[in-house]
Amino acid sequence: MHKRIEEQTVIFFTIIKWIILATMIGILVGLSTTVFIKLLDFAISLAHRNPYYYFALPSVFVLTAWIANKFAPTSKGHGTEKVIEAVHKRSGKINLAVVPVKLFNTILTIAFGGSAGKEGPSGQIGAGLASFFSDLMKLSKDQRKKLVICGISAGFAAIFGTPISGALFGLEVLYVGAVMYEVMLPAFISGIVAYEVCSSLGMTYFHSTIDFAPQFTRSFFIIIVLSGIVFGSISFLFIESSRSAQRFISKWKINEYLKNALGGLSLALLIFLFSTRYAGLGVETIEGLIDDHQPAFWYDFLLKIVFTIVTLSFGGSGGVVTPTFFIGATAGCFFAQLIGMDTATFAAIGMVSLLAGAANTPIAASIMGLEIFGARLAPFAAISCVISFLMTGHRSIFPSQILSVKKSASFDMDVGKEINEADPRVKREERFYLYRFWQIWKWKWKNRNYDKDEK
Repeated sequence: MHKRIEEQTVIFFTIIKWIILATMIGILVGLSTTVFIKLLDFAISLAHRNPYYYFALPSVFVLTAWIANKFAPTSKGHGTEKVIEAVHKRSGKINLAVVPVKLFNTILTIAFGGSAGKEGPSGQIGAGLASFFSDLMKLSKDQRKKLVICGISAGFAAIFGTPISGALFGLEVLYVGAVMYEVMLPAFISGIVAYEVCSSLGMTYFHSTIDFAPQFTRSFFIIIVLSGIVFGSISFLFIESSRSAQRFISKWKINEYLKNALGGLSLALLIFLFSTRYAGLGVETIEGLIDDHQPAFWYDFLLKIVFTIVTLSFGGSGGVVTPTFFIGATAGCFFAQLIGMDTATFAAIGMVSLLAGAANTPIAASIMGLEIFGARLAPFAAISCVISFLMTGHRSIFPSQILSVKKSASFDMDVGKEINEADPRVKREERFYLYRFWQIWKWKWKNRNYDKDEK
């Protein structure tokens, strides 16, 4: 009996301790996120006074790369990946210089037309502040790691305006197929507090209840399954294109800052040739597709992939989730146009499904569909999210994610390593079944042609 009371007492005080720590992190991240967004909005309005603002991109990419190299090299690229890396490799240790550098570089990149998001920087800023706070409090490495996870969860919750799915995203994005339950309570608390702080300071969010109320019929279920396959395939394309482009660019034997300038010039010319529709955050386009039922073009998601890859491969700073939303929403809208369905519904489903596939976060993406678009759409969005997650395979837009489970029992592969090291090998018996299926299909096709000739 004494041991049981002792156990419950320790758990009670542990809960109180983490509620206090998580609340403090939530307040800190909520304040920093509000400052970040207000400065970003001001910079965008200032830069866009000139209709050709994007021609400053060559200078912007050189400047952001120089600042990052000089003051905080770990702030380069999209922030979520660097936080995942810090959690897994350095027990959450993040240089405080990352916070102002990431804030400044992201504002510059997005304001002048770089195709990037604000969620990754917000998560990285939150994680950096949490790391500094834990060092200030003399916390252990394990406690610092947990607090940094609270920081990234708070950052996502505050920037998305989705306190539950945003916080869960911060937990789920670290491991493919696993969630750190021991950090769930403080992560949720920090996320909710950060969201409430931002809301009380005047931040507004995109929430849109979908009016279309689909019935769970056999035909609609098939369409949802098909949409999940399509969105998973686009996630695959996005990840592999990003990976191939980065490998190709890394082989260029030229000065780094010349490379940044060339990338900025390329992006400026792309914007000039096509449209500012694919530059910056692209939130207006997403809102137009869902709220106003605007149409999408077949090339929208392809151009956004190109713009995002150029931005993040040549020195631009920002996140990758907002571009993922754009890619998913435009692809979903076009998919609906092809089959004659409600475009807003599939733009919303595509938005969260691309997140599930590209980031390997099907649970957070499904709950996000519920928080943003309402309960009517949630079951269908969840099905599409899970299928998209599976279709993407063993790859991720965040290569430092740890692979905890295989997505199919048909593969022989090691788990517990970074997903970019994954080497999925189809089991021998599965290869045999695939081969037999192919032989039967060929035989039937030949007989079909033969029967036609006979007739």
